[in-house]
Amino acid sequence: MNFREKMMRWMQGRNGMDDLARFESILVWILLIISLFVRNPSVYLLTLALIIHMYFRVFSKNLSKRYSENQAFRNWRYQWNVKLQKTKRRLKDGRTYKYFRCPMCKQKVRVPRGHGKICVICPKCREEFIKRT
Repeated sequence: MNFREKMMRWMQGRNGMDDLARFESILVWILLIISLFVRNPSVYLLTLALIIHMYFRVFSKNLSKRYSENQAFRNWRYQWNVKLQKTKRRLKDGRTYKYFRCPMCKQKVRVPRGHGKICVICPKCREEFIKRT
């Protein structure tokens, strides 16, 4: 039996590298590079703690707990990506559209620029308010 087969047998029933572990490993590499230039012991200790946590998760046999942690991370990452995409779209549309918040329900409303004062109707609560575009 070679080393690879022994490792495969030993890893059976363990969590392995999931999305959160991959993110932590990338973060470890970034912190290691930063610690080369900064020479701050707190950065080094943070990197060491992150490595320990990453390996703890990878070799853990409590699969349900690791699955729920990974799902929470994936939900956080999805929310972050949605916010990033909205920000990109607002920056791209910034010259042709203007964004307002409804005074009643705080819904964001997009209206075209250059029409002077217009009556904006909120699509969510049907509140009317006047804004200058």
